Amino acid sequence: MKNIYFVLLLVMLFWGLNVSAMKVLVVNVDPLLLQGIRVFTAGIAVLVIAYFMKIFRLPTKREILIIFYICIFNVTAHHIFIALGLKNTSGVNAGLILGMSPLMVMMLSVIFLGKELTFLKVFGFILGFVGVAVTTLAGSGSIASISIGDLLILFGIVTQAFSFIMISKLNPNFDPRLLTGYMLVLGSIFIFLIGLVYGAEVSQIAVLFNWKLGSIFIFSALLCTAFGHMVYNFAIKQVGPAESAIFMNLNTFFALVGAAIFLNEVITFYHGIGLVLIVGGVLFGSGAVEYMAVRRKEKKYGL
Repeated sequence: MKNIYFVLLLVMLFWGLNVSAMKVLVVNVDPLLLQGIRVFTAGIAVLVIAYFMKIFRLPTKREILIIFYICIFNVTAHHIFIALGLKNTSGVNAGLILGMSPLMVMMLSVIFLGKELTFLKVFGFILGFVGVAVTTLAGSGSIASISIGDLLILFGIVTQAFSFIMISKLNPNFDPRLLTGYMLVLGSIFIFLIGLVYGAEVSQIAVLFNWKLGSIFIFSALLCTAFGHMVYNFAIKQVGPAESAIFMNLNTFFALVGAAIFLNEVITFYHGIGLVLIVGGVLFGSGAVEYMAVRRKEKKYGL
């Protein structure tokens, strides 16, 4: 179990630093073209790994439809919004808003899956959104001047959270790691085609042959997306969704550290307040606090 926690910590480190990596990449390559190639590379890598793990198989006709429905939100819409958002906002803001992801999943679970709504969860939802408000208003001073990039990042986590609800509703029989691979490949094709429709020049791919940008691309595609998603989907079954939400807060922390170190961005007092509010919101809103309270009670009374 300790190894699982270490691996989760490593994944959170990769995902946090991926915000800075993506910020660098979208500045140099068309965001949609980049995401199409990056996600496709990650998807192929996942399918190759699945083959050697002996979990690879072709999907049935029904499963193809399920993959299609889920990947529209989980991959295509999510990655388009994130790429365009990073083009128009700072790495610090993006990292903080992305930290709202577990809270958004719980919110939609209450709405669409009938999950129990408790006082602590409501309190968490409020804390989280206040945290995002503080983050997006940091340095702008008014609602009218909120960055469009911040809103796009928010849309990105909403679409991904909705895809998790679809997975619960459709209940695919696929191994989650194999499902991830197919979704990444199919979704990336849609992203690439949308990029071409909107005028992306394929020749920009040549920029990635630069050793620095190429290294960042490989880190983002293979370690962060392919390795990260496969490991996280496996680990979440081992530690449970509540404890995984706690680890997601580390993702937010690493994103801020990465933005400060690699992007030379300034972390303001308001960003710090936003971080505290969002982390608190995730802990309360995701049910992690209630889960830890129950675990402590069980240990105390030997249940």
